[in-house]
Amino acid sequence: MNPNRRNFLKNVTAGSALLVTDSIAKPFNIIRDLKKISPNDKIRFATFGMGIQGNQDTETAIRSSPDFEFVAAADLYDGRLTHVREKYGKDIFTTRDYREILERKDIDAVLVVTPDHWHDHITKASLKAGKHVYCEKPMVHHIDEGLSVIEAWKKSGKTMQIGSQRISSASFKEAKKYLQAGEIGEINYIESNNDRFSSLGAWNYSIPTDASVSTLDWDTFLGDAPKVPFDSRRFFRWRNYRDYGTGVAGDLFVHLITGAHFVTNAIGPERIFSSGELSYWNDGRDVPDVLVSILDYPKTDVHANFQMVLRVNFANAGAINNNTRIIGTEGQIEFSQNDLVLTKKKLPKAPEYGGYDSYDTFSKSEQVEFKKQYEAQYAEATRRADPVKEIKFVAPNEDDEHASHFRDFFENVKKGSLGTIEDPVFGFRAAAPALACNASYFEKKIIKWDPVEMKVKK
Repeated sequence: MNPNRRNFLKNVTAGSALLVTDSIAKPFNIIRDLKKISPNDKIRFATFGMGIQGNQDTETAIRSSPDFEFVAAADLYDGRLTHVREKYGKDIFTTRDYREILERKDIDAVLVVTPDHWHDHITKASLKAGKHVYCEKPMVHHIDEGLSVIEAWKKSGKTMQIGSQRISSASFKEAKKYLQAGEIGEINYIESNNDRFSSLGAWNYSIPTDASVSTLDWDTFLGDAPKVPFDSRRFFRWRNYRDYGTGVAGDLFVHLITGAHFVTNAIGPERIFSSGELSYWNDGRDVPDVLVSILDYPKTDVHANFQMVLRVNFANAGAINNNTRIIGTEGQIEFSQNDLVLTKKKLPKAPEYGGYDSYDTFSKSEQVEFKKQYEAQYAEATRRADPVKEIKFVAPNEDDEHASHFRDFFENVKKGSLGTIEDPVFGFRAAAPALACNASYFEKKIIKWDPVEMKVKK
């Protein structure tokens, strides 16, 4: 941890302590402020970070249920706060300082949709202030922040969900059902990709003409990152910089890992290796635009050992087909967010002979003898494979994975449960391998990970 980060954390901790009330400081297993919410009451929420994803999350949360009410927003750029009032009404409370929202007792939950380097700070401050938290992926910016967030969540007793919403889609649930039923045998390989070829897809988002140190809070944006002069690209295109974002691994691999973990019940790999480059988008960013990572998963009580290969290519000018394939000993499941194809294919019990085989090089008499012995050893029925079986699934038109993910969060808030579909333990077990993919790329070495203890192995 660098000195700037250490000092910043001390300041944040001290500032956050001012927000703690007597009710918040009660023990984890005794206090359940969330149970005070009546089933007939609205859950009032605020959003921290009103950029692209912040707006999408807010819109989705509102449409996911009439019981959820958007009441406040924080953002460091004045133009976004103006947009909030224009879009959602002048009664929405807006501020640059998220701590003003945490001080309000009439707000039950917060959505943390800030740049990645602020996730852990705001999440822990929000939990300490007695708020339920929906935090966008990846849960943390650095691997060493994960366990402290989990500890803060458990201590708070509040509902917390990580925002990798595709696991709430119908196709992912269908894939999980088929895999758990043993439809493709034991898994041995997973591949998943998320390619793009556009400037917006490569995170070169529009920058407003009025961007300046007077219209946005540059110093607060930097937080514990290195102090650098104002640069509007770093503020509005923060995903392109390691100081604030987590590159294609933390932004996109984390979705792929989350999906694989949800479907397979895996908790993480033990070895991670990455290779890639900055191939096309030479615009000042310091993260690769092409990255391939190999993750080795050990055998557990719920699955065989398998290998997972992940790819992102922001310079793919060819055919793009972003999906996930889970391959097993008896077939494969190929799925995206909206559809799924299961192909079941079993080998016959008896081995083959003939064709591209040494059998055809035997003498005629030896071929006769071989065939005689083969037919005596293997019954006719064992020489034929079962017909290939194919099952197709298309998600219903009304399937809304994003809204379903928020409904899961809010329903758990209402009933006083910590058991969301993507709690912080699940979220960190997806985020950490993604961040390890980055570490492998930048450090040019294999990263060893302990998926049970959730720690990097030395």
